[in-house]
Amino acid sequence: MNTENNKTPLQWGELACDTLMAKFQAKDLPPAGRFHYHQGVFLLGMEKCYDQNGEEKYFQYRKDWVDSICNEKGEISCYDPTQLDDIQPGILLFQLYEKTGDERYKKALFTLVPLIKNWKTNQKGGFWHKEVHPNQMWLDGLFMGGPIAVKFGKTFHEPLYFDLIARQALLMDQYTKDGKTGLLYHGWDESKEAEWADPVTGRSQEFWGRAVGWVPVALLEIFDDLPEDHEKKPELVQMLCNIMKSLIPFQDERTGLWYEVLDKGDDPKNWLETSCTCLFVYAIAKAVRMGYLHAVYLKYAWKGYNGVISRLKLDEKGGIIIDGVCIGTGIGDYEHYLNRPTSVNDLHGAGAFILMCAEMNLAEEI
Repeated sequence: MNTENNKTPLQWGELACDTLMAKFQAKDLPPAGRFHYHQGVFLLGMEKCYDQNGEEKYFQYRKDWVDSICNEKGEISCYDPTQLDDIQPGILLFQLYEKTGDERYKKALFTLVPLIKNWKTNQKGGFWHKEVHPNQMWLDGLFMGGPIAVKFGKTFHEPLYFDLIARQALLMDQYTKDGKTGLLYHGWDESKEAEWADPVTGRSQEFWGRAVGWVPVALLEIFDDLPEDHEKKPELVQMLCNIMKSLIPFQDERTGLWYEVLDKGDDPKNWLETSCTCLFVYAIAKAVRMGYLHAVYLKYAWKGYNGVISRLKLDEKGGIIIDGVCIGTGIGDYEHYLNRPTSVNDLHGAGAFILMCAEMNLAEEI
């Protein structure tokens, strides 16, 4: 097991959990009071740690957050049913229901997930990412709506979700993939009306790191619940492997990190971004562990992992400082991504980091 700085990967993940638990009571996780993917991805990372260490505080904290927004009738307060970002935290409800038997969690799932069956789509059948952005598919949408829908289909015996989400993934692959690099553009507007949309293809202009990262993470989470004999599984596995292999040439040789805009590492204005690196490391390591990628690829995961660990800092209380994380962003041109501010210990950055640590704890040393 890799023990850079005398901590295992799981211990680094636990430190991130503990640091944010000390800063925020569960109900106050930002954006406080809203059911949103910022909390969802952080708490999913915490769930992955809990699955390995069994520490009750990690289960209780997640339960406390959900219970602060989901009442005893299973009603969820303060979420937007027209954007996929507010569906994603529902992934936390499965383990809560499994371990407690509390019907509120099942009721909440049956409120959230059936929305996906009737989600607005563009003319090719692709989910709108948000109702305020009609006809636009964004890469991150596959993570926001895919794993929860497939897990719901498996848990409650509704296989139509398997087909629905497989189609969404393959549409993304078809309409956002660059034929030269194999990388995925941040978004695709089927109507070609968005300011950023190419007038011929409808694709956006750039390969934004974190958006690309959500796709293989989503696919791997989907594969945990998608039947092995599903007819689209081979195509989805090929999609995953193609994405992973397309990333390797763009990993920074010196640091092991990836850039904010993936293919422009030779531009001194571009910068190394932490959260996308964490997502790529997670995806490479899990793809190897699950047998989708050859073990030779683990060297790139360890290089990225060690690069992230080497840029960490600790505060005066010994808490972790995860910096170099791009704040959330819409779709734009190259300068738009370069000029996005960075954050410290924001939840999607911390969540990506914890996911990486939990998965790297299961990776073999090379």
